[in-house]
Amino acid sequence: MGADTVLVLPFEQVARADVARVGGKNASLGEMVQNLGQRGVPVPPGFATTADAYRRYIEANGLEAIVSAALDDLAAGKAQLADVGRSIREAIVGGEWPDDTATAIRAAYQALCTRLGRDDIDVAVRSSATAEDLPDASFAGQQESYLNIRGEAALLDACRRCYASLFTDRAISYRQAKGFDHLKVALSVGVQQMVRSDRAGSGVMFSIDTETGFDRVVLINAAWGLGEMVVQGAVDPDEYEVFKPFLDTPNLVPIIEKKLGAKARKMIYGDIDGPPTRIVPTSRQEQASFVLTDAEIMALGRWAAIIEEHYGCPMDMEWAKDGESGDLFIVQARPETVQSRIGSGALKSYTIKSKGSVLSTGLAIGDAVVSGRVCLIESPRDIDQFVDGSVLVTMATDPDWVPIMKRAAAIVTDHGGRTSHAAIVSRELGLPAIVGAGDATQVLHGEQVVTVSCAEGDQGFVYEGRADYETQMIDTADLPTTHTKIMLNLANPAAALRWWRLPAEGVGLARMEFVVNNHVKVHPMALVRYDDLKDEAAKRTIADLTAGYADKTDYFVDRLSRGLSRIAAAFHPKPVIVRMSDFKTNEYANLVGGAQFEPKEENPMLGFRGASRYYSARYRLGFDLECRAIRRLRETMGFRNVLVMIPFCRSVAEACKVLQVMAENGLERGRDGLEIYVMCEIPSNVILAEDFAEHFDGFSIGSNDLTQLTLGVDRDSAELAELFDEQDEAVKWMIDRVIVAAHRADAKVGICGEAPSNHPEFAQYLVARNIDSISVSPDSFVAVKRAVAAAEAAERSPSPRA
Repeated sequence: MGADTVLVLPFEQVARADVARVGGKNASLGEMVQNLGQRGVPVPPGFATTADAYRRYIEANGLEAIVSAALDDLAAGKAQLADVGRSIREAIVGGEWPDDTATAIRAAYQALCTRLGRDDIDVAVRSSATAEDLPDASFAGQQESYLNIRGEAALLDACRRCYASLFTDRAISYRQAKGFDHLKVALSVGVQQMVRSDRAGSGVMFSIDTETGFDRVVLINAAWGLGEMVVQGAVDPDEYEVFKPFLDTPNLVPIIEKKLGAKARKMIYGDIDGPPTRIVPTSRQEQASFVLTDAEIMALGRWAAIIEEHYGCPMDMEWAKDGESGDLFIVQARPETVQSRIGSGALKSYTIKSKGSVLSTGLAIGDAVVSGRVCLIESPRDIDQFVDGSVLVTMATDPDWVPIMKRAAAIVTDHGGRTSHAAIVSRELGLPAIVGAGDATQVLHGEQVVTVSCAEGDQGFVYEGRADYETQMIDTADLPTTHTKIMLNLANPAAALRWWRLPAEGVGLARMEFVVNNHVKVHPMALVRYDDLKDEAAKRTIADLTAGYADKTDYFVDRLSRGLSRIAAAFHPKPVIVRMSDFKTNEYANLVGGAQFEPKEENPMLGFRGASRYYSARYRLGFDLECRAIRRLRETMGFRNVLVMIPFCRSVAEACKVLQVMAENGLERGRDGLEIYVMCEIPSNVILAEDFAEHFDGFSIGSNDLTQLTLGVDRDSAELAELFDEQDEAVKWMIDRVIVAAHRADAKVGICGEAPSNHPEFAQYLVARNIDSISVSPDSFVAVKRAVAAAEAAERSPSPRA
């Protein structure tokens, strides 16, 4: 190497085109320092040793021959991977620094100290391989990082250990699998001012939803202390999601997800005389508190969007908050390598038909279902005990686990979030995984047959035994266009983002009661009348659920609006019609604290349900909370595509009462584009359709209830099952009548029952009657879309001559 060889470069002199000089990680840091600081994205200052510095070190210590010989022995089967890796690393760590390289590193460190006005500043020392973070290969986590490094001697030692980590067992295996030449990959070391996140928090974020590939959200994980705990999956972090299109709209706070993680441990600075970092338990207050404020979540979301825009691809980023200054920083950014490469033409849908009892739950990674035998492994040292095709169950994974993970059918870990090592590698390998289960290693045992399901939303389930499930390929490529709008029926916010690629015209029915039942869990009146609640057990449960809310009713509004926002985000700007709560009294009574506020009815199906509740003194204050949630969803979060539907509205007079209550809660029909629909599920809705149309923007035919009440048949009665027919001529007469009346009144009309999904001929009938929209379950969408297209083509074709 020549005397003018550059051995160290400040980040200001590095750009993303310099991967060959400083590796992917450092090239990206330099790119952000040069281009994004002026756009408000803060990156801590630092410098990078170059690939030439690494090669000079290897050459000066005669290490190339040692490395080459050891790898030749491995390739020839003369030595084991563990022995080869260890011998190479020991040889590198035992080397001496060339004088010019050591001098350059010391000078750069002293310049950084001078710039920051402190002696022997603490720095993070991170490896940056010249082949890492490429769009088609992720080397994340394979080389080592060292935190809280102080002084020249400690810095030089950490750099030497980074060089050695280029030859960890996992790195050698990965390069072999990807076809990289070991000796052509060099290592740069990034030296960066430490962010004192040991006194605050840190984490990882993606500019894409990591499970579904939905590209309009930023996913953020956060934990207390230094970020290694989140990256390694050694802690269950908070999880936040932000809707990117609204990030720059003043006064909007589009945070569509906020989940509190357990955060049981954190990594902080070590004692002066001991290791540089140590892991300690978190306090109860830390465990019960979110790491980030809403303003900080929004700031990180904006930075993620700026970084993604600059790089032109979805990004995987690490952030940290300084506990001394309170400032947030971006400390790493790399291309996301899994979801961004998945094609958009086909979706695979899994449906569980029957299943055993739930053994464990956690965060679902992927969307598949797998059955197999459990193989419980405590350490990668026990790799020989793993049985190929088993369900790997362990506490947490790090890169040492990759050889085992490649051989697994599914993975279950006690700890970790969506950005943990287990989650990232499982996605890259295409494996279903459940992370952060908490108790999997305690409740599952070796040889036990289980089913791992990640197909039921963002919560994953481990079921006992082999579940009965079916797999369906949903091909969205080359779907025909239709004049009739094909929309979706959705209830589960956790699963909503799975269907964003379907070319649906929006959501014709979003069931509020599902969100209340699964995300809120508490009867709204038990929050309004909490002090009067007689059930002490329910009171304790509510106190736990509403911890952190000064006003317990805010819990209902917050949880409900966030749950619905995921559905609204998935299909924005297309309409999402939210049906206000349609529980029966027995179902309301099953909510926490609900029994005290519900009457006992002989026939809840025809009792105190739907519109009649909303203006009643018995429930009016609970309905106010529902309205507040919708208003928050539209005005604070920005989802003006959310429309409202009133169920089981028996009379026009009742409609007027409900609309008045809504207006008093700020939900006035026509204001800011708010449309209000009514369910058409009672004969009176059909008979007086034109009168109802004066008060609503449209009708949604609920074919189940309409059939039940038209034919006088209990839809749940096994004895009368043969009589329950949505295609009965009397039911069709009802549908004909309301479609004609709606169009005469210039109102919209659709149907949201299951009949079009189950019976293609019924979809054809609806097209012939010029219905405006048909809402179906997602797994029926393609079939109904094709059936409707065929029906529309038949309607346009001229009749054959006699």
